Amino acid sequence: MSSRPEVTVRDIMKEDFGWEIPVESVPVPSEGKVYPANSPLFRRQTLDIRAMTAREEDILASRPLIQNGTVITHLREEDILASRPLIQNGTVITHLLQSCLIDKTVDVRDLLLGDRNALMVSVRVTGYGTRYGAEVSCPECANRSTQSFNLAELEIRRLEIEPVSPGENLFSYTLPVTKKVVHFRFLTGRDEEERALVAERKKKLIPDLEVENAVTARLEQFIVSVDGITDQNKINAFISGMPAQDSRKIRQYMLESEPGINMEGWMKCPGCGESSQVPLPIGINFFWPSS
Repeated sequence: MSSRPEVTVRDIMKEDFGWEIPVESVPVPSEGKVYPANSPLFRRQTLDIRAMTAREEDILASRPLIQNGTVITHLREEDILASRPLIQNGTVITHLLQSCLIDKTVDVRDLLLGDRNALMVSVRVTGYGTRYGAEVSCPECANRSTQSFNLAELEIRRLEIEPVSPGENLFSYTLPVTKKVVHFRFLTGRDEEERALVAERKKKLIPDLEVENAVTARLEQFIVSVDGITDQNKINAFISGMPAQDSRKIRQYMLESEPGINMEGWMKCPGCGESSQVPLPIGINFFWPSS
């Protein structure tokens, strides 16, 4: 009986060309506190990524990256209220990050959006450097100009509140007016892909559909129980009828508590001369810089 020849795997880049693809260690903003004990992400402080190569550019080029010129990274509340356009194919960033991730036991769809964004920014930096040129509007005079931002200066926001139970993506907040105890969770990449898919289906069924419930819809995604009640229909009814102050306070609390990366940078307006901190518009040139 003849034995099958052994297949030898060679690192051609390293052995034949003397080039080893760099590996970077990326901080995990949640510090792995929200992932279950049986997850490879449990209490994970860092994730290692391989630097972006031409193979990852193939991934970006082979799938629709944007819709109406905008790529989604993290839905800030002001983006939601403005009905910011979303990725046409939400899986492109997932494929990109998964390709660069060293530990293949980790599914990037399971990452909190903030953890995922930290990976995304780091992957972009390994591919094209820290400088990112984008057109932004001055908050003072509304003049639009192209500004250069340093992605290395973006601040990491660590998770500073403790989950209800260790290894669980569940947090508690007492509403100031109704005094109801709300349990909420932070969204993952999987949640965002599902949300984008549902939105796309609704748009196909009703092309002229206007988004009029951005605030309540977002709360419905986050909140999982109110005073121990977990029935989604009852939760939705409570959210619609909660006092505006309760709604505002819990949204502010979740926004300030959510781990991730602060996607804001400083600009100096050439029109009025004012310096302001502005949200970074993550468009097509984030992964396809012009220079």
